[in-house]
Amino acid sequence: MILKKQLENFGRYCVFMTRVFSLPDKWGVTLRRMISEIYKLGIDSIPLVVVISVFIGAVIAIQMQLNIESPIIPAYAVGLATRDIVLLEFSSSILCLILAGKVGSNIASEIGTMRVTEQIDALEIMGVNSANFLVWPKVMGFMLFIPVLGVLSMFTSIIGGVCVAVFTDIITLSRFTYGLQAFFNEWYVWYALIKCVVFSVIISSVASFCGYYVKGGALEVGRASTNAVVSSSILILLFDVILTKLLLQ
Repeated sequence: MILKKQLENFGRYCVFMTRVFSLPDKWGVTLRRMISEIYKLGIDSIPLVVVISVFIGAVIAIQMQLNIESPIIPAYAVGLATRDIVLLEFSSSILCLILAGKVGSNIASEIGTMRVTEQIDALEIMGVNSANFLVWPKVMGFMLFIPVLGVLSMFTSIIGGVCVAVFTDIITLSRFTYGLQAFFNEWYVWYALIKCVVFSVIISSVASFCGYYVKGGALEVGRASTNAVVSSSILILLFDVILTKLLLQ
């Protein structure tokens, strides 16, 4: 029964996405809504991204130094390991897991509230493709802005590691910065940004789907927000494995 229900949900999701990515009726209105969604979903997330990234970068640098102290391992390995952990995993996968909680719940609750208050039904009665009108700006706006959040996360995470080197005696700044520059692979940055874009589509589309098909009242809206976060997180982890295999093999 569970498998059957999941297959039904997947089929409904595919039909839903075909409606979302149909051509908008009025491009001007759609683009204005997309700009509004960029501000609401992207720019409003900048403080959260900056705060989390700075502290995570600092914690990674401290843990690397405390756990790889060995005469065999060169001192610059701390900076190198911090940089690669940030680029390969934190600034894409972990960041998007965090944003799934903030952005995903926001989208699901907003669209779910519109469903239970019959605003979506009113759009359908007026002949508007409600899925395209409501969801397309959210998906495209978040997808366009997520690389900015990813790059900002990379930068602020490295700043957090540099602060550890500057304000503590755990590691010298020269060794840390040498490690940041050593054996740099540009593809790691592109790899992180590609994952961010894929994960942004997952977060926005799954959250919109969960909110769009809410039935009931306020309690069901809250349950849809929870389902959106859980489903998005599972899919992010699944696609993290798939993309890592495809892009880093």
